[in-house]
Amino acid sequence: MTTPVSFSRVVEDAAAALGLALDRELTGYAEFTPQDALLLDDGGAGVLAFEAGVPTHVKHSGSGRGGDAALGDLAVPGPLRVECYAGGDPPVPETEQFAVAPGTPAERLAGDADLADRTRAAAPADGSQGGESMDAVEAFLEDDEKIDALRERAREEATERASEWGFEEFAED
Repeated sequence: MTTPVSFSRVVEDAAAALGLALDRELTGYAEFTPQDALLLDDGGAGVLAFEAGVPTHVKHSGSGRGGDAALGDLAVPGPLRVECYAGGDPPVPETEQFAVAPGTPAERLAGDADLADRTRAAAPADGSQGGESMDAVEAFLEDDEKIDALRERAREEATERASEWGFEEFAED
């Protein structure tokens, strides 16, 4: 049985959780549940396995995909719930299919280059963790529903901002 690391909350993006795991040298796993899965029971969650704070493997529960492709499934804008667990066996297969390079989650989920660099620096020097590839980007670009949802959110945010700034006549264009 695993015991929760005192981190279970909704965060604006994944940087807070990834930074906490790195700072605390978490060996265990974290469950990342995007807002769509929280509010609409849509899409599923992701599980990232950590070794001494460095992400090693990832799996998306909705798609069943692992590694970079799973990161593509999780890379959605908005808040997410994160629950970190220390010890125990992470519910992520420790195979090459689910492996992820140390800095990739920070780059793809949080867009945080500094955190990615810190994570790479903390990773074992033997390079035993997965390699980066374009699989996650390709998987995201092939998912028309995610692209449409992202466009719709951007459109809604632009309309809202146009209203706030007094550009209502341009908001409909």
